[in-house]
Amino acid sequence: MLDQLNNYIVQISSGKASTDSIIIYRLLVSILIFLTIWITKKLMLRFIESKVENQKMKYHWNKVLNYTAYTLAFILIGRLWFAGFQSIATFFGLLTAGIAIALRDIITNLVGWIFIISRRPFEVGERVEIDGNKGDVIDIRIFEFSILEIGNWVDSDQSTGRIIHVPNGKIFNKNLANYDKGFNYIWNEIPILLTFESDWKKAKDILLKIANENSDITSKGVESQIKRAAKKFLIFYKHLTPIVYTDLKDSGVELTIRYLCATRKRRGTREKIVEAILTEFEKHNDIDLAYPTTRFIGKL
Repeated sequence: MLDQLNNYIVQISSGKASTDSIIIYRLLVSILIFLTIWITKKLMLRFIESKVENQKMKYHWNKVLNYTAYTLAFILIGRLWFAGFQSIATFFGLLTAGIAIALRDIITNLVGWIFIISRRPFEVGERVEIDGNKGDVIDIRIFEFSILEIGNWVDSDQSTGRIIHVPNGKIFNKNLANYDKGFNYIWNEIPILLTFESDWKKAKDILLKIANENSDITSKGVESQIKRAAKKFLIFYKHLTPIVYTDLKDSGVELTIRYLCATRKRRGTREKIVEAILTEFEKHNDIDLAYPTTRFIGKL
């Protein structure tokens, strides 16, 4: 291959090369450039694998090397085939003008990727919700990012096992919710419906005690996070400790526990609190949970 390449170089230098020879020469050089970049990338990845233990760092290095290799190959091979242009800027300008309309969605996704890696509305490992899809971000690519789905038919933000691929362009026209950016806690609520005959005041005291005992969140830890987040976002909470709200429903008195929990511990904390409630209510004959009933009133 190298000998053949030298022959083509001699022909082109002497000005005697035919059109076919020039095309074959460019093909051979393109293959050589591609192989050189590919082998270099593989060697660098192997070196990183042997020196870096952190999986997240390996992932980021892999992404950087891939993007660098693709960009370098595109520029070098593009200059080879479009050598008649005065500059690479001219090449990119003509290329963009010709395909902008046909590849509108692809360009939007590319710009979305630039926005994601520069402004960082989310990063790999964070939990987000966009366009009705919730999950943990597991990959960010040039045209799309992938999330490991939570929720849907599974309760309390548990994983479904499905991977959803979301076009990067949606970052511009869909609302994005980030569970982890700035403030790593969410508010959760557990409604408890009691019969009208129950001692709801006693039940309310019991629920508040249970919520405080089963909360893994310390006020100082949350306050420090809020102070850090307040430097970038307008986040303000008056109450950080659990609270129980009272409301009237058609079939009873509803007491709702509202408490802070870690983003990924919503189901676990809910289970602990519900089990504690059931255990405690069994000890009191004047507290009963309400459930759908039908009453018939008639003469015997």
